[in-house]
Amino acid sequence: MLFGDSQPACGRGNTPPLSSGEQFTLSFPFPAHPSFCNSLQESVMAAEAKQTCYEGSCVQSFQFYLEHSEEHEAILQCVHNLLPGEFQRIGAGKSSLDILGVGSGGGEMDTQMLTLLQSTFPAIPITADIVEGSSKLTDNFKALVAKTANLQNIPFGWYIMNSGEYEKQVKAKGDMKKFDFIHMIQMIYYVDNLADTIRFFHSLLKNNGRLMIIIEAANGGWDTLWKTYKKELCVDAITEYRSSGEIIACLKSLGLKYDEHTIPNSFDISECYNPSSQIGQRLLNFMTAQDHFEQYFTPEIRAGMLDLLRNKCSTEKDGKVLFNSTLKCILVHA
Repeated sequence: MLFGDSQPACGRGNTPPLSSGEQFTLSFPFPAHPSFCNSLQESVMAAEAKQTCYEGSCVQSFQFYLEHSEEHEAILQCVHNLLPGEFQRIGAGKSSLDILGVGSGGGEMDTQMLTLLQSTFPAIPITADIVEGSSKLTDNFKALVAKTANLQNIPFGWYIMNSGEYEKQVKAKGDMKKFDFIHMIQMIYYVDNLADTIRFFHSLLKNNGRLMIIIEAANGGWDTLWKTYKKELCVDAITEYRSSGEIIACLKSLGLKYDEHTIPNSFDISECYNPSSQIGQRLLNFMTAQDHFEQYFTPEIRAGMLDLLRNKCSTEKDGKVLFNSTLKCILVHA
């Protein structure tokens, strides 16, 4: 899934989003007409909303994708197969466990992993810090925690900001909290500098900790689509598409030890070939990161993408076009 587990479908700006309750004001060294002020304020606030990541229609598009791709189910299967053993190794001999989620979205994955960790170490105190750029998805996460009984005793720290802003805040404080387990699910497409980001979060690991990165597989459907049409697609939030291939190369260059696991997944994109299908159009919108696939791309580009999706990114079975959305789970050692 390209717009990962609740990461910026809209671009990451350099200006941090307004904090809760902060007032938006504009001042000028000259008298300004009210209509000009209002227009400029609306423009800046629109840019601000873009920078706060998944909000409004972005959230709806993301949720629509999840409903049709079953990606979370595939990731959860991997989590339940892989993490119990990892948690045993991570938590051995420790009196407390600290978890950091980066780009946690609505918390669907986090609550499952925290529940799994809690069942592995029922008597050990656990804390969870959450970094998520979307206030809407953070609210969804908090609501999910509120109705998950076994998580009531876990103290949560909420950071409504992107990973780059979190890094700046942590470095500015100079007192870096360390973590036993850090996870970055479907979010590393959006960071400005891949090596610096991995280096920073790896530095936050405690002894025997793990950094888990889940990302689309190299040479999978997403990788093929976005690298073939880089000029047309890498124009907004994502300026350089990354798959597991880039992550592995980066880890090797940093000299970090890691384990790699495959998460098989595919989903039906047959509706994309029915021009009258709303489902097909919404899938194409999401897969190309545009609100209106039909209007944004030329007929030639649309035809080329649809041909690529069918013949290079998918397999056909029982009359269905099944898009290859295989992922990789990469566990980086402390």
